[in-house]
Amino acid sequence: MELVNVEQLQKHLNEFANEDIYIHLETTNGSYASHFDEKVFNAGAFIRNVMLRYELGKVAGEAPHRIGLKLPHGWVYAQGITHFELDEHGRLIMAGHDYSGKLAVALQISKTPFTY
Repeated sequence: MELVNVEQLQKHLNEFANEDIYIHLETTNGSYASHFDEKVFNAGAFIRNVMLRYELGKVAGEAPHRIGLKLPHGWVYAQGITHFELDEHGRLIMAGHDYSGKLAVALQISKTPFTY
């Protein structure tokens, strides 16, 4: 993965617009954070293989970035994106890593369901 290049990432988001796509969206502050420190509140969100169609994908903000997908009746967005890649299967993989390098947020877009 490489650091977000706004122009390149925006180009990739545009390529998926107005297509039926699958998304994977996940946030975490550490799956077992409360196990290691009971004072840490553990929270997260996870959706996978939700099919949708967005009319506009947008990279916003300074690093770390916000990625918004405008739907006909609302938005999907991920805050904190720092890295991205277009993988060998044509999937757009975006991730946000915290200051210690741990994954905090992931947003992935694919024209086929995610199987791994």
